[in-house]
Amino acid sequence: MQDFLVAIPARFAASRLPGKPLRLIGGEPMVLHVAKRALAAGARAVWVATDDARIAEALQSSGVHVAMTSPDHASGTDRLAECARIAGWPDDAIVVNLQGDEPFAPADGIACVARTVVDSGAGIATLATPIADIESLLDSNVVKVVRASQGDALYFSRAPIPYPRDAFAHDRSVMPQGQWLRHIGIYGYRVSSLRAFAALPVGALERTESLEQLRALEAGWRIAVALAPSVFPPGVDTAEDLARAERIFMEQNSRSACG
Repeated sequence: MQDFLVAIPARFAASRLPGKPLRLIGGEPMVLHVAKRALAAGARAVWVATDDARIAEALQSSGVHVAMTSPDHASGTDRLAECARIAGWPDDAIVVNLQGDEPFAPADGIACVARTVVDSGAGIATLATPIADIESLLDSNVVKVVRASQGDALYFSRAPIPYPRDAFAHDRSVMPQGQWLRHIGIYGYRVSSLRAFAALPVGALERTESLEQLRALEAGWRIAVALAPSVFPPGVDTAEDLARAERIFMEQNSRSACG
């Protein structure tokens, strides 16, 4: 497989959990845990794109590269595009955008999205996983995706798509027969596509659903969607999530010590 890079956008001023990248899990900053997952996936280099010197300082001597980016970016994708410019990545390089609040992102999933860029020939790739319960299918915070037969995304939505008309007419409390897919927010790009995507104007679909990836679909771009090879645990958005992450970390360390 062609080698790949991982870039982690890490903004200090998270609204629900200020200073989130530096919150400790097992005594280490969360952003460092994320970087270690990227290195375990086989990334040639890991970059953290941040707007805060405290995050850069926490990563000193870690082997992780840091790009100091503008505090004014509207999205992590815009921050990564500036990181690409600072780092001088060539247009044909593959970079995975890994969220900075995913301390337990599975290594095989990170590698899978990079491999999907190569295998599909698309400029953008992402992952999905089956939805198993009706609560998730109806939850607007769970983004759904519908794929074409060759694996490209047809549409992303916060609504349950495809809409099971007959089943919901009968009962909306039971999971209908069939397969529905939850989108996992990890992306792989050719660097040329990352730069071009960041330069696209926001489209009507993106504004309507508040989903950045719809900007690419509305512009007629391909987004290849692969099924995730492993479960992606929930990310860390709140203090409760952070406490859960600490428990998971301690349990994993305990199992490793006993094994």
